[in-house]
Amino acid sequence: MITYCTTSLRAFLILTLVTGVLYPALMLLAGRVLFPEQAQGTLIRREGAVVGSALVAQGFASPGSFHPRPSASNYGAMPAGAANQSPTSKALVAAVAERRAQGATGELLFASGSGLDPEIVPADARSQIPRIMAARGAALGADEAARRARLEALIREATLPPDLGFLGRERVNVVRLNLALDRLQARP
Repeated sequence: MITYCTTSLRAFLILTLVTGVLYPALMLLAGRVLFPEQAQGTLIRREGAVVGSALVAQGFASPGSFHPRPSASNYGAMPAGAANQSPTSKALVAAVAERRAQGATGELLFASGSGLDPEIVPADARSQIPRIMAARGAALGADEAARRARLEALIREATLPPDLGFLGRERVNVVRLNLALDRLQARP
C-alpha cells in the first residue's frame, strides 16, 4: 500500500513540475522570442510612453478624433462584454437612434461583441472625416479639399488588409489612426 502511495506521489510531483512549471515557462519563453510584440500586449507607444494597446479600444470622444465602435462596458477591460440586447430592445433602438442622430453610420451604430474592438472598417473611418475637418479646421490645412485628401490618405495608409489575405476584411486601428492624425497635424 505504501509503495502505491509513494509511486502516486512521485508521479503527481513530476507531472506538476512538467505541466505546471516547465511547460508554461517554455511557452512564455517561446512567445517572447518568436512574438515579442504580441507577448507584451501589442502596446502602442508615443515618445516612449505607452498610450494604449492595438488590441483594446479606447473611448475617443473628442470631435477632432476618430471614434471607435461603441462599448457596452465603457471601454473597460474588466467588465468587457456585450449588452446582450435583442433587436427588439427599446434601449437598443433608442441607443442606435441617438448614435445615428450624432452622425454615426455603419458599424459605428452598434457595439462590438467584446465592447473593446479597436478596429473599424475604412468606410466608417471615412464617414467621420467631415466632423474631424470641422473640429480641427485650418490646423489640417487651409484648403478644404486638401484637408479631406490628407485625411483620406491617412486612412488609406492605416488600412490593414484581411489576415492572410482572405480572413476577415480590411480594417483600421482607431488608436493608431488617431496617433497618426496627431502627427499629421503637428507637421507643417
